[in-house]
Amino acid sequence: MEINLGHLAFDIDFHPSQQLVTTGLINGDLHLYRYTSDSVPQRVLEVHAHSESCRAVRFINNGQAILTGSPDCSILATDVETGASIARLDEAHGSAVNKLINLTESTVASGDDEGCIKVWDTRQQSCCNTFKAHEEYISDMTFAADSMKLLGTSGDGTLSVCNLRRNKVQAQSEFSEEELLSVVIMKNGRKVVCSSHIGNLLLYSWGCFKDCSDRFVDLSPNSVDVLLKLDEDRLITGSETGLISYGIWMNYCKVLQIHQGLKQLQRTAIVTIWIWIRILRSLTKVQRRKMQAKIVFREVQMIFLLIYRWRVEYGFSTLVRHFSWTNKIPIVYVNFIMCGREGFFI
Repeated sequence: MEINLGHLAFDIDFHPSQQLVTTGLINGDLHLYRYTSDSVPQRVLEVHAHSESCRAVRFINNGQAILTGSPDCSILATDVETGASIARLDEAHGSAVNKLINLTESTVASGDDEGCIKVWDTRQQSCCNTFKAHEEYISDMTFAADSMKLLGTSGDGTLSVCNLRRNKVQAQSEFSEEELLSVVIMKNGRKVVCSSHIGNLLLYSWGCFKDCSDRFVDLSPNSVDVLLKLDEDRLITGSETGLISYGIWMNYCKVLQIHQGLKQLQRTAIVTIWIWIRILRSLTKVQRRKMQAKIVFREVQMIFLLIYRWRVEYGFSTLVRHFSWTNKIPIVYVNFIMCGREGFFI
């Protein structure tokens, strides 16, 4: 199905229990549509919510209201049934509101263009927590309910971890040259995945947020603007090109890391062989034979120890099943042996 909105849409959200979808537009309008699989979506609500663009929308209170945020610094709550304004905070932030997310049944979080994150109680219509977490705009946030920690990404290239119980920024990553645009928690809370404006994915291990543990490059030629968690192992990504990619498996990312590691290992092997060739050429024939055997044994042992470590770390029963070309690395050393026996160094 396709809906012609007439204006550029900034954000969408789906109702938690009904077939309703809401969107915020660049002209400040809020639209609500009812959809079914066998009919054209029907617009059931249209509200001019803000004087400027409507950047963020979220269903709150179990879908009874829609929360919107705008560059006019206001946050508005609109009744789903009537379209009436429930509450408006005109000076909710000191700068443009860029992001809204649900935390619990009665709390939401908002982020603005100056890096400030606020937590709101929807019942009391008041601010519970304020975090000056970043230096630039808040691009995305996600919530770890079990630990009561709010994670945020920013255009300043950092990931922040805000502790709601202690009301402080508990951890923050080092500055990256890449703008971080989206964040999700994967692998049952063990991994945090961030996307960047140059198409990379950065993986952080939970509790070790200072620097990313893995970085997967060249996954997209364009920015990866949105990450959507499908399950604990799979992601859906949205790009600035308008393309939606399904099936970026975390296991695939592991395999990709092995692929990158083996390519680096192959380059290292070639350089090492070149160095040993220079050394061997300076020796006598007898010395070369003895030294060559020691070199080959040590280098091949290093290769297979690294491959074994990857197998244990990533839980693969065999690397050959995933990479039929992994046995090409030791072939370099086999050729090295054969060249020596055939008199290449003589």
